[in-house]
Amino acid sequence: MAGKHLAARLGAWGLAAALAGTAAFAQEAAIYSGMDRIHPVWAENGMVSAQERVAAEIGREILAKGGNAADAGVAVAFALAVTLPRAGNIGGGGFMLFHDAESGQTHAIDYREMAPAGATRDMFLDAGGNADADLSRYTGAAAGVPGTVAGMKMVLDEFGTMPWAEVIAPAIRLAEDGITVTPDLADSLEAMHERLTRYPSAAAIFYKEDGSFYRPGDTLVQADLARTLQTIADEGPDGFYRGEVAQRIADAVQAAGGQITADDMANYRAIKREPVTGEYRGYEIVSMPPPSSGGVHLIQILNALEGYPIGALGAGSAETLHLMAEAMKLAYADRSEYLGDPDFVDVPVAELISKDYAADMRSKIRQAFATPSEQIAPADLAPYESDQTTHYSIIDRHGNAVSNTYTINFSYGSGLVADGTGILMNNEMDDFSAKPGVPNAYGLIGGDANAVEPGKRPLSSMTPTLVKKDGEIWLATGSPGGARIITTVLQVLMNMIDHDMNVAEASAAPRIHHQWLPDELRIEEGIGIDTIRLLQGKGHNVSLQEVMGSTQSVMRDPASGYLLGASDPRRAGAATVGY
Repeated sequence: MAGKHLAARLGAWGLAAALAGTAAFAQEAAIYSGMDRIHPVWAENGMVSAQERVAAEIGREILAKGGNAADAGVAVAFALAVTLPRAGNIGGGGFMLFHDAESGQTHAIDYREMAPAGATRDMFLDAGGNADADLSRYTGAAAGVPGTVAGMKMVLDEFGTMPWAEVIAPAIRLAEDGITVTPDLADSLEAMHERLTRYPSAAAIFYKEDGSFYRPGDTLVQADLARTLQTIADEGPDGFYRGEVAQRIADAVQAAGGQITADDMANYRAIKREPVTGEYRGYEIVSMPPPSSGGVHLIQILNALEGYPIGALGAGSAETLHLMAEAMKLAYADRSEYLGDPDFVDVPVAELISKDYAADMRSKIRQAFATPSEQIAPADLAPYESDQTTHYSIIDRHGNAVSNTYTINFSYGSGLVADGTGILMNNEMDDFSAKPGVPNAYGLIGGDANAVEPGKRPLSSMTPTLVKKDGEIWLATGSPGGARIITTVLQVLMNMIDHDMNVAEASAAPRIHHQWLPDELRIEEGIGIDTIRLLQGKGHNVSLQEVMGSTQSVMRDPASGYLLGASDPRRAGAATVGY
């Protein structure tokens, strides 16, 4: 049965039981009779946790050959572009944290897509001045200039040990020889049929010659993508950002109503930024800075919750969930006002992640009652991504670590493939605020800080995160999930730090989410009916919905030195592997 069908029928713990020992956890994972204990995968030397097993195995092979976490991270990124085409990509972008064990420094690599030079503030408004969602999601105008190739080259050049062509070679082989279609891939291609058949170039790749669907066990060959990957391997980023591939991307985007030009491609640059850092109950939290909103609001919410006895209140209790929801609301209200590309707007990061501001947040939280969202506004401070984003985490034998989240936004992006390249184009321009105050595809409100401008990077919720204990890497984690990424990562950390869960239990436990607007406390199955009634009694509008996120996590146990990891059981096909 495909993962999405399981997700609809089972709660988080039931789903963990259904998948433990198969797609979500390796053979070592187990649920013991009469116990709600889920055991993580373990390894001595290196570990990769990714949303697709073949790509995870490629990362493990790179580590076993002597490569480090950066080498493996680049190999996994290119492999996922072949094996998980709905989210893995070279036509999109994202964020990576790399921790260098030798220097003790953690680096943030921003390879987020950029708006083309021809982009304008009102480009997604119709003649009546209203936001036109189709323009920002399903046309060539939806595509930002892709950053993945530039980002991966920066990572390998600065932190890797292996040749560029060698780490791309496994992805080329997979695209050229073909991958075995899994139930999960077959399911997603069938579900996205309408989107992928809007453009003949996409339909020709993802459906058979007679238009029929690929079935589990079939072989999917991506010959055009193989040739593009080979060009990138031979010529470096110039094989993508200049020459024939760049021109084909520009031509395809413009033919579909977009603005990307060959000059836009040639002018793309990845950027190194300083991570945002915070402290939570003795652990150092290191996460992604703007244009990701993830790190800022993760630390902001943790700071607020640190003032409460969360561990004593208990995992999943109404008191704990109430406090979490109230802190989430305040953070997401601030997101709507202050977050954007720091190269274009002043983002008050220091104020938002300060302990003093956390105390001010707590003064607005009432223990007995939920504050209606209409009564919450962004603080007076000085100056969705899609569920089909994907994340992977890696720790190598030296203690280097990678936490990487990247995306083409919607499942299979806009559905546009640049003819002859095999490259699916992103629709990340929808992450800008088409019109201040109007929600995007994931219900997130944005303002002037995230308005469209040429060369600007759209705001993101991606939250690749590393956690240190006593100066050493303790955990690498992250998740897809659009607006829910931040709160998903938050709950993995709280489950492990506050509630003493192991990494597998922390990954499988039921989740909640509140993003200020709409005023709705979203929950997964697994939250008890008595707890729900208590939350409703406090004034929360509780809504039971589908499962949230797909965390991929690796930790190093300080006591034994072993690596422990877990793939979220919410999605079929994920794997955590080590050696």
